[in-house]
Amino acid sequence: MRSFDFAPLMRSTIGYDRIEHLFQGLEQASRSDKFPPYNIIKNDLDNYQITMALSGFTEDDIDITVKENALSITGKSAEDDEGVEYLHRGIAGRAFSQNFELADTIKVTGASMNNGLLKVDLHREIPEALKPRTIKIEKSSLLEDKAA
Repeated sequence: MRSFDFAPLMRSTIGYDRIEHLFQGLEQASRSDKFPPYNIIKNDLDNYQITMALSGFTEDDIDITVKENALSITGKSAEDDEGVEYLHRGIAGRAFSQNFELADTIKVTGASMNNGLLKVDLHREIPEALKPRTIKIEKSSLLEDKAA
């Protein structure tokens, strides 16, 4: 098992304590189960979409929760039909929980399910205070500097 030390990176940053937590979460996610499979798509500059393959699940079996900067998608396994004997069971119907860390500017705008694919729409909203702005440089003459 590999372990990474992020202390050298954290020495030169102030106020980015969550980055270390994010890196540790990514490390744990790489070791965890990859069920259900999903894609993250960037549609354009400010719109994203998470698509999850959830065959065998209905809208009632899935719970989508957004709390602070975390998106959690969980699914309860459907009840098995009693008296059914499976010769092969390849469609996974087990319960799952998938968590996504969202940036402060990402908002969940909606979700839909069609043909076993769950699509969660996300939009990046940048507040005016965080948008880049241009600062005008004023000229000063050397004579004014010497007089002062």
